[in-house]
This record gives sequence, structure tokens and C-alpha cells, in this order.
Amino acid sequence: MDILKQLQQELAIKPSQIENTVKLLDEGNTVPFIARYRKEMTGSLDDQIIRQLAERLTALRSLEEKREQVRSSISELGMLTEALAQKLDAAVTQTEIDDIYRPYRPKRRTRASIAKEKGLEPLAEKIWAQTAPLGDYAALFIDEEKGVASAEEALAGAKDILAEQLSDDADIRKFLREEWIKNSLLVSQKAKDEPSVYEMYYEYSEPLKTIASHRILAMNRGEKEGFLSVKIQEEDERLFEKIGRSVIRKNSPTAEILEEVIADSYKRLIAPSLERELRNDFTEKAEDAALGVFQENLKQLLLQPPIAGKVVLALDPAFRTGCKLAVIDETGKPLETAVIYPTPPQNKKEAAEKTLKQLIEAYGVELISIGNGTASRESEQFVAQVLKGINRKVQYIITNEAGASVYSASKLGAEEFPQYDVSLRSAVSIGRRIQDPLAELVKIDPKSIGVGQYQHDMNQKRLGEALGGVVEDCVNSVGVDLNTASPALLSYVAGINSTVAKNILRYREENGRFKSRKELLKVPKLGPKAFLQCAGFLRIPESPMALDHTGVHPESYKAAEKLLTACGFTLEDVAKKQVTGLGKKIASPEKMAETLEIGLPTLQDIMKELEKPGRDPREDAPLPILRSDVLSMEDLQEGMVLTGTVRNVIDFGVFVDIGVHQDGLVHISQICNRFIKHPLEAVKLGDTVKVRVLSVDIEKKRISLTMKNVD
Repeated sequence: MDILKQLQQELAIKPSQIENTVKLLDEGNTVPFIARYRKEMTGSLDDQIIRQLAERLTALRSLEEKREQVRSSISELGMLTEALAQKLDAAVTQTEIDDIYRPYRPKRRTRASIAKEKGLEPLAEKIWAQTAPLGDYAALFIDEEKGVASAEEALAGAKDILAEQLSDDADIRKFLREEWIKNSLLVSQKAKDEPSVYEMYYEYSEPLKTIASHRILAMNRGEKEGFLSVKIQEEDERLFEKIGRSVIRKNSPTAEILEEVIADSYKRLIAPSLERELRNDFTEKAEDAALGVFQENLKQLLLQPPIAGKVVLALDPAFRTGCKLAVIDETGKPLETAVIYPTPPQNKKEAAEKTLKQLIEAYGVELISIGNGTASRESEQFVAQVLKGINRKVQYIITNEAGASVYSASKLGAEEFPQYDVSLRSAVSIGRRIQDPLAELVKIDPKSIGVGQYQHDMNQKRLGEALGGVVEDCVNSVGVDLNTASPALLSYVAGINSTVAKNILRYREENGRFKSRKELLKVPKLGPKAFLQCAGFLRIPESPMALDHTGVHPESYKAAEKLLTACGFTLEDVAKKQVTGLGKKIASPEKMAETLEIGLPTLQDIMKELEKPGRDPREDAPLPILRSDVLSMEDLQEGMVLTGTVRNVIDFGVFVDIGVHQDGLVHISQICNRFIKHPLEAVKLGDTVKVRVLSVDIEKKRISLTMKNVD
């Protein structure tokens, strides 16, 4: 297989883009660095395509290794024919290679191998040859010493040999696999006679080729939890006939025996194997789809705009142990913590109100961040009531606290706030994650951030790698302040691992703030190669070199300075953010790029950075909805139009926070008037949307919403 050609076909990009990107990856460059600073070589491929290319490159190289291992193994057996070699070369999937190798693969002791030990292969060959009736031929193989007591036993052994031979036939397996995919049903039935969330699957079937990925994952989970029995159902007799037509000759004297062999091989060997294989394949595809949604949701969550410049009071709600409070200044520094008990069982509302008002007045709190966990609803009602008695404007926001408890109990949380107990660390996290979602959420394992579906059922290693890639891309797209970033944030910067991140922090503690990007080279274990990868993504606002404040890479500083001079600006203008209209001052960007000895994409990126140094790409996203009063489910009425925030996007719809503690569901059919295959085609996590209430089920805590025709 020509791997580069295969990648070109799969990704539909130019050969030069493939070749150059593969070369850059093989040289050890990171995906963010390649996407941002090697656009001339990649043809401006974005980080998602480059990451996809890197994953497929690894998979295809692994496939080639497997192909060569199989070729070598068959060759050592002395059975590698030219036809077999050609078939092996033509295989394009792991399954095809496995099918080819199946007859030659060492097997455990089977009914067929036992029959061969008894010397029954010639009898099997006679049946397969279909040249003459068996007559008394089977009786010739009776041998008490070998354990063949009768002609019937000899015949049974020969059938076992042929059944295994059929099950190992790559062409038959390929044919059956295609038939199953085209015509079979995935069927589920209840395994327990008791209610569960899987009741819709208690008597359910759907064509395998069209079943939605989230239903496959739901059935798998129901089966794993013992509520469902799941299987692939196919019309066996129809397939027996088709196999028979390819195997049994016209007027074959051994046709009846071969029909029995086909049925036995199919039911005992092929069908169970194919069912496992196809269920694994379809589960993997379903996981891929779910992972894609999780990745997109995570990206949107991490890139939510920060609510900067506000003193925040964070509230981590609870009943028995009380609500934990943390006041956090504009820079994310905790100023004071407290615990109040406004909810059952203690109901100390008066004291709680007094404490809350004192903290708001003492620190000039402008925004309250309420975690959405246990007692969130009751805490929200309490806060809304207190705010009515305050003369100045204070708003609140319900914050997704997924993962806050994981962070607070982690080693990182203990290192960051050793003076606080676990619950108070959680409150600080809930406050900080609205001031700068990205900086706070990188401290939490991405799998613990609740914006996916069925993530706990997936391959955890693959899930971790994929989500880690999303976090890395987000961190590098925003950029990181070298002098304030935590080790958790720094470790996601291209070229920096956790060890180097800790070394950066140690250097900062011992030597004070970094004054320039060049100073990074003094950090232990951060050599020239790592510097090349990370330097452009790190910002140093305190540096006297204005370009250190920007996303311009140090390798392009000379070109940037020449560009400024040619357009009548200085580095001081960059520092003062007074560089404007560069595009109008350049008659020919192509000629300017040539003069500066850089590519046109690099020139365009430098111009953007000089005009808006340190620009945060998150600024373009809509801010979260801030509230000052509270609704309840009982307040909702059919037809009511509300504004909400998309909290999660899944295969069958989106969940929208409309301020009533219970998120409402907009089914995929209610998202827009046009047909869409997936909600992500029309909406993404964090979007502010208008919805109309379709129905409210207070008992089941379900709210049905629509986004169609909402004024």
C-alpha cells in the first residue's frame, strides 16, 4: 500500500500537503506548531486535519506492519504463493488481512484438528472433490487405536474438517460480512422483567446498516448492566443457499453432506465469529461518532469567553454540609472563604443572608457563580431572593461544576490550595471557571467534564488521547501568559511536557517573572527544539520586546520588524496597540512576502498579530447569560418563549439551560426547519438560543423545547 496515496484519497488534499505534513510529523514537530507556523509547507491545513492525518498515518503504518508480519509467517510455512501474496497486497483493512491469515494461523485444539490427528483428511478431501459417491469409503477410516469406531464417526470428523475449512475461507467470510451489513437487524430484548431506562429497547429491532450510533451504545450499556439481550439477526436459510451455490457443484454426489457442513460451519463457527466482529466494528464506529461530538463539545466549552475583570463570589451548593463560598478577585486570587447553611436540614437562612451580603459589600462582588450540583436549585432561589435586597447590580450564573470535585481532591488541587479543604477548593474552581474557563478546566481530566455521551463505555486510552489533543489545540489557539500560567496550563503548550512545565514554575519562583521569550532557554530541559515548538504560543506582557506580547514566532521577528518599518510603524506602536491599516499600506502582499523572505500565509498571520497584539480569539463568542431572578418548572407554560444556553450536544438533540435548574431537550427534529443529520450542523455548545416550550413533565422532570419558528 502506498500510504501517502491512501492518505491523499481519504483526506482529499494535495500530495504535496500530505508529503510535507508527514515529514514535519516525522521530524517530531507538534500539531499546533505545524498548523500555526508551517502553513507554507502544509498549504494552511488546520489542526484538526493535521491531527486526523497523524492518526491515520499511525494506523496505516500499523496496518503495513501487520501485513508484513502475516507475509513473513505464511512464507516461513512455505505456503506463500504468488496469488496469495497479491491478495495480501490488495487487502486494505485489518479484517481482510486477518481473513487471509486465518487458515495459516496457529489454532488451539479444535474438533477439526482432532479429526486430522485421526487421519480423516483424505475422507474430507474426497467429500470436497465431489467427483464420486462415497459408498463405503468412510468405513476404510475405522481405526479403534485412533478413536474412530465407525464409518459415522469418520464422516463426522471429516465434516468437522470441512466446516473449519469453510469458516477460514476469506472470500466466504467477506461475502457473509457484506450480506450481514446489508440485510441483518440489530435486535434487543429485555433480560430482566423490571423497569429501567432501557425500556424502549425491551422489544426493539433496527437494520444494522442504518441504526444510529447512540442507540448502539445504549444497547451495549443495557446489555452490560444486565437489562438487555442483544444480537444480530439474519436470514440463515437464505445465506445457506447462497454459500451452497458457490461451493456445491451441480449434480454433486456429496451435496447432502456438504449442505450439512455449510449449516454447521455457519451456525457453529462463522456466525458467532462474525457477530462478535461486526458488533465490535459497529461499536467502534459508534464510539468514533460519540467521540467526535465529545471533542466538538469540549472545544466549545474550553473556548467559552472569559468573564474577566469582575470580582466573583463562588457558591458550591450542598444540603447537610452547607454551601461553601469563595470570593475571588479579578485575577483569580481567593480573598475569603466561608460556609453558610441556607438549605435543609439546618435552614439557617438569616445567618446565611447576612454572611452573603457582608461578602458582597466588603469585596464589591459583581457576579455570583453557583455550581449546578446537589442543592443548586434551592441555593439559586436563596441567592435570587438576597439579590433583591441589594441596591446595586449583582447578577448570578449557574456554572457547570462537572469535574470540580475531581480537581479539588487531586494532587494538583492540594498543591495549589494546601490551606483549603476539598470542598473549598471546589468552590474556588467553580468561581474561576467563569473568569477563565480554559485556564481552570485544563486542570481537570477532560473525561470528567460532562459534555459527552457514553464516554465511560469507550476505550479510555483512545478517549484520553483524543480529548487531550482537543485541549492542546485550544490552549495553543488562545496562547498562554508565561508569567501567570499554572503548570497544568503550561503542560498543554506545544513542546512542553509536565516536567518542563514544573521547571518553568520553579524558574519563575527562583528568578521572578520572565522578561523575554529568549529567557525560556535557561529553563532546565527546555532546549532549542522545545523552544521552537512552544515560543510562539507563550506571551510575556512584561517583556520590553513588544513582539513577545504577540503570537509572532521569534523566527519571524526580523521579518515583522522589516514589515513595520516598510509601513511606517515601530515596535513601540505595537506595544501601544497603535498599528492599524497594514493591508492598505501594502500594494502587493505577494511581493512583500517575497521581500521579507517569508510565505504569504505567514505574512498574513504577522499582520493580524501586529494590528491586534495578544488578541484572544474567544472574544468573538457570545457571553454566557447572567441572571438576577429565578424560574421554576412550575412557572413554565406551553408556548412560552425563553432564551437559554446550550449545555450539551448529543446525537439526538441538544440540552438547553433555560434557568429552571432542569435543562430542556430540543430534539434534533425541532432544531431547525431544514433536515440535518446531526445537531452540530446547526448549533454548538455555549450558543445562546431562543426556544419555545412544547411540554413540561414535572413528575419525570422533563422539558421538551423547540427552536423552530421562534420569534
